[in-house]
Amino acid sequence: MIESHLGEIAALMTAMFWAVTSTSFEAAGKRIGSLTLNVIRLYFAFAIYTVYLWIVRGLPFPTDATSNAWMWLSLSGLVGFLIGDLLLFQAFVVVGARISMLIMALVPPITALTGWLILGESLTPRDFLGMALTLTGVVLVILKNEHLDQESGKKKKLKFSYPIVGILLAFGGAVGQAVGLVLSKFGMQDYNAFAASQIRVLAGLIGFTIVFTFMRRWGRVWKAFKNPKGILFTGIGSVFGPFLGVSFSLLAVQHAETGVAATIMSIVPILLIPPAVLYFKEKVTFKEILGAFIAVGGVAILFLA
Repeated sequence: MIESHLGEIAALMTAMFWAVTSTSFEAAGKRIGSLTLNVIRLYFAFAIYTVYLWIVRGLPFPTDATSNAWMWLSLSGLVGFLIGDLLLFQAFVVVGARISMLIMALVPPITALTGWLILGESLTPRDFLGMALTLTGVVLVILKNEHLDQESGKKKKLKFSYPIVGILLAFGGAVGQAVGLVLSKFGMQDYNAFAASQIRVLAGLIGFTIVFTFMRRWGRVWKAFKNPKGILFTGIGSVFGPFLGVSFSLLAVQHAETGVAATIMSIVPILLIPPAVLYFKEKVTFKEILGAFIAVGGVAILFLA
């Protein structure tokens, strides 16, 4: 049972890891800045990968990867980390993690479309039903209720309740993650998921190093280390995001259809409800509870497909 659904289980674990990393990086980004956060967490992540792979594989660096894997995984790292995550992390700062993760719910259809165009993947009707239910649950949890206009007493039509710049940033992050996932699967094949992630992180790290050097932003990096809480949140997010989250996401797409894996990963907003109640004392509405059940039902259908 576990082996037959290894991809789906890895995707579910990824969602849990990203729930931790999204809140950690939101807190860190507001303290040290999203651009500085990006480069520091990649250095942290690369160091973690190097130690882990040295212990587990006996190879601190992915020297056994083929040239084809290096090419596609590096491209995936540039698209996913340099472009996608840079936009997403700035969205965390502008509109917060919850609305950003709502926009990230667009990753599954974008991923499925990209997988169909690049990899020729196919999805069953049950897969589409599971994805639709999961996305419906996510949207139901995150979208705000309509509210009455105090002067006219009429319900206001849905409109942007958050800065359009933040929404566009999150959408750019969704596109970057979706394309990055597909490129990862194309280049990874049956190669070790953690070593493949190290290649992606290295590519993103080189990209950010060039950007920081060109923009002369290294002074902000040194200044960030004077903010203990910012660095602490960055460290926590680096373990659960670029290390565990990214590696398990590659493991997920390696053993499951990219569209299905991306859908399961999109339930992060649902997973953010318990900590919101327990630690931030937020009230959970019936609509949010209903959305959680619908999303979990969608995940169950994907497991049974």
